[in-house]
Amino acid sequence: MSLDLARKVADAVLYEGYVLYPYRASAQKNQLRWQWGVLVPREQSEAAAEPWAAEVDLLVDAGAAARVRVQARCLQLETRAGEPPWDEGVEREVTVDVVLDGSGREDAFTFPAGDDGGRVRQAVAGRVTVATEALPGPYGVVKLGLRIENLTPWAEREATRDEVVRHSLVGTHLLVSVDGGRFLSLVDPPEWARPYAEGCRRTGLWPVLVGDDDDVMLATPIILEEHPQIAPESPGDLYDALEIDEILSLRTLTLTDEEKAEARATDPRAAAVIDRVDAMPGEILERLHGAIRTLRPPGGDDVPTFTEPDAPWWDPGADASVSPETDTVDVAGVPVGKGTKVKLVPRVGADAQDMFLDGRIATVEAVLADVDGGYHLAVTLDDDPGSDIQRVQGRFFYFRPDEVMPS
Repeated sequence: MSLDLARKVADAVLYEGYVLYPYRASAQKNQLRWQWGVLVPREQSEAAAEPWAAEVDLLVDAGAAARVRVQARCLQLETRAGEPPWDEGVEREVTVDVVLDGSGREDAFTFPAGDDGGRVRQAVAGRVTVATEALPGPYGVVKLGLRIENLTPWAEREATRDEVVRHSLVGTHLLVSVDGGRFLSLVDPPEWARPYAEGCRRTGLWPVLVGDDDDVMLATPIILEEHPQIAPESPGDLYDALEIDEILSLRTLTLTDEEKAEARATDPRAAAVIDRVDAMPGEILERLHGAIRTLRPPGGDDVPTFTEPDAPWWDPGADASVSPETDTVDVAGVPVGKGTKVKLVPRVGADAQDMFLDGRIATVEAVLADVDGGYHLAVTLDDDPGSDIQRVQGRFFYFRPDEVMPS
């Protein structure tokens, strides 16, 4: 079940941005395509300023005979002759099986060239490498090192991006399952596994657990939350923004007959979107309007009940024990408070957006206490030209004291 769910999410990643509303080849945004997970030929990488390889390390809490299956998935492009010309994607998959015994393997692959009725494909070659390493310590953790490369022998310094991408792996991602073990989260690893997680590579791929049994990991070129899933209300792919079904369906219904005809002629998948939306019953469209999944407690009654509190749970004006403007918190023996310069060092497993700020210098704007006795630092970035506006509006970044160092 976890693997089936992961494949549905992986397919959404594979075709994200494949053809955008209004689904016509003549639309400007459909003339600059293939943004996610593009691995260009190694010999072309420098000229194209795009990567030729992606790699990720996973942690497996494994038994002695645990086995792992790695499925490297991507699109190979084929160019359809006509006016306008159009690149379609052909799904490709390379499967590698390994035992977590400290060994590894390399599997070379080639997706052959072809010309099928005016649809022309360029040959694409590559390699999937899997390495296993038993990590020291009492926990029986194995590091699984995965790498996928584009080794197509092709380079043309003056080539256009469209030409380069036709020799590339597109939408590249990894679907990894384990039999006889479980994966450890790299987004929020257990406390005991954090030292292992700190040494894991994530270059071009973001790994998240899928399903309830932690036996499937999806590593994608798009940052996803842990345990992603496709909404059951979604009736089919819309290839746009992972996804906003209602508004895209309504917008598609507003296309003229001429625009729909052009969309149907653009691509078989675009034609399927137009046909599905045109035939969508009203009750299905209403079901897309929204769903609330978090109000009903597990095992509770079908209808949630709410109790109106007699008074606010906390009145900041009446609590003199905290003062965000003057409070300080000790960091490495230094009292940190409003005005202190700090270097941001987000913890392993922090929010993905926080990781982009690693190493930046910031100014503390307030020290905030929570009801559990913890502290949080509100900061603005020193090199952000918009920090003055953020300060006036009270829009800050927030870090724990153990995620900063006095600068």
